[in-house]
Amino acid sequence: MANVRNLKKDINYVLGDIIEAAYVWEYANTDKDNKKSEAIVDEAINTFDALIAKINDKNIENKKAHFKAINSELEEKGRALIEKINKLG
Repeated sequence: MANVRNLKKDINYVLGDIIEAAYVWEYANTDKDNKKSEAIVDEAINTFDALIAKINDKNIENKKAHFKAINSELEEKGRALIEKINKLG
């Protein structure tokens, strides 16, 4: 892990791309119900808020392990959200 700033950027880019993909799906499928894609956007925003709160937590004993866990959680939740987007269509 290079630094906290890069981790925050990764979180922003990954979840931002997922939200953008959900909006692109909505735009391409105007005849379908958008409730599932809106739920994915809400889940991505909640994931963003939770991960940033974990990064900003000051009561950390082992910083390296803490940030590595956050990075793996981002990867896990990002893949789950991408799978949900792929199942929409």
